[in-house]
Amino acid sequence: MNTIADITDTVQKTPADRPNDEGHLGLWLSLPAQLLVLFIAVFPILMQIYISLTDWSPLDGIGWWRAWELWNSFANYTDLAQDNRFWSALLRTLLVMVVCVPVEFLLGLGLAVLFVDEFPGRRFLYSVLLIPMMVVPAVAGYMFFMLFQSGGPINDILAFFVGQPVKIAWLSDPDLALIAVMVADIWQWTPLMFLILLAGLVGVPEDQQRAATLLGASWWRRFITIVLPRMKTIMIIALAIRVIENFKIFDTLFIMTGGGPGVATETISVYIYKVTQQELIWGYVAAIALAILITLSIVSAYAIRHVSSPEADT
Repeated sequence: MNTIADITDTVQKTPADRPNDEGHLGLWLSLPAQLLVLFIAVFPILMQIYISLTDWSPLDGIGWWRAWELWNSFANYTDLAQDNRFWSALLRTLLVMVVCVPVEFLLGLGLAVLFVDEFPGRRFLYSVLLIPMMVVPAVAGYMFFMLFQSGGPINDILAFFVGQPVKIAWLSDPDLALIAVMVADIWQWTPLMFLILLAGLVGVPEDQQRAATLLGASWWRRFITIVLPRMKTIMIIALAIRVIENFKIFDTLFIMTGGGPGVATETISVYIYKVTQQELIWGYVAAIALAILITLSIVSAYAIRHVSSPEADT
């Protein structure tokens, strides 16, 4: 039988002296979920690496688990380095990114600056500006497919300003089709930039701006020296999101042009789709996808490193 002294000694023990049973229990309870998440994340990547080292295709009549019978080592990666169509698709993707992301960023930042202060009708206009982002990309593609027809509204608007009929074949001209796709992308995703940057503007401390105003700083001076440095993290996040998303542009583009005319608007996503579904060269597709995954992972790691650095908000 425990004495009163033993009971008192047990009660007075600190948490550090007691076994960490709660921590072990939590680990065992969460272990199934952690293993499931690990399987979902790791298994597809391992399978992709495995398939990328083979010539396997569904037309071969064997399961993917027997793809080792068609082992080719790094032949797919060698072919990838020499594939002119792949590099052309990648350059088009980069062109879309270089044009669309800065335009979306500048438009989004300008709109965020306008909407950071209260004014009549602000909530209504705010909701209207977010509508394009909520439209399904395939629906947006069909909308702009109709707008850029030879007899569509875009040519009618241009005819109104020039004073004569305009019949530009936007989607049939190899030099103009990609421009139409860029316009559609900018229309749909500028609201996302606006939303992220507006959240960053709202989070800038007002006391610093008031102090600068009292010291005689102009609006532009306050914006450059106080607002923009405080928004560095938000801007990096917004740009990283759109850079990664531009590599995945597919729905809108495919509905508008299907990658054509010819391959004039064939981005990397459209190219991967065609090789996968039409040519059924799945081993080669796995190599392409893995190369893109590594590239985007490097971009993400670079962005995260700058976001998490101590100087990010200075």
